[in-house]
Amino acid sequence: MSYFADKQDLVADIFSRYPDSPQGRRSGLMPLLREVQDAEGFVTEERMHEIAALCGTTATEVRSVMSFYSTYHTVPTGKYHLQVCSTLMCALAGSDELWDELVTGLDVQPGEVSPDGRFSVQKVECLGSCGTAPVIQINDDGFYENVTPTKCRHLLAQLRADHKPEPDNLVPVKVNNQGLQMMANGQNAGASGEVLRPLSSSELPPKPEVKG
Repeated sequence: MSYFADKQDLVADIFSRYPDSPQGRRSGLMPLLREVQDAEGFVTEERMHEIAALCGTTATEVRSVMSFYSTYHTVPTGKYHLQVCSTLMCALAGSDELWDELVTGLDVQPGEVSPDGRFSVQKVECLGSCGTAPVIQINDDGFYENVTPTKCRHLLAQLRADHKPEPDNLVPVKVNNQGLQMMANGQNAGASGEVLRPLSSSELPPKPEVKG
């Protein structure tokens, strides 16, 4: 069954944020992916084909975009999706040991969901909090920092009881329901669409000289 068949107003709103051109239409790919994932938890092959048709591209390109960003999932995730930063600073601070603690304690591997539906795990690239390594992000909600094995066990115990602790830090910039970036404090990030305008010829940089 088509996901967007009864959501034409939503689709029109997403595409209205971009230029009315084939390239502009393809720019709607990521917010369409986010819409499906927020609603269904992951993006199936069927949804990739549907999004590709809306954007005027191929399911292969949709999948390639998804593969670049660890935020998109092609398989179901648990109620608490634990993402462990695995880049250099976190690795030096003990993220490998933290990862072993997680997969051993939960008895779950990447791509799996624990039998009770609560947990899934994933290694991700830099979360941008190198000074507080090692770092875990749960869902899209925020960062748990300086996570030692003891802190990890305490965190899992609370999640098993469905008492998710407040993150040490919220994600610095999130995307709201209108597709606009917002700071953790609720302020808009960047300029609004109303103030955007084309550059005049006098504002454009000079064209480089072509040497024969």
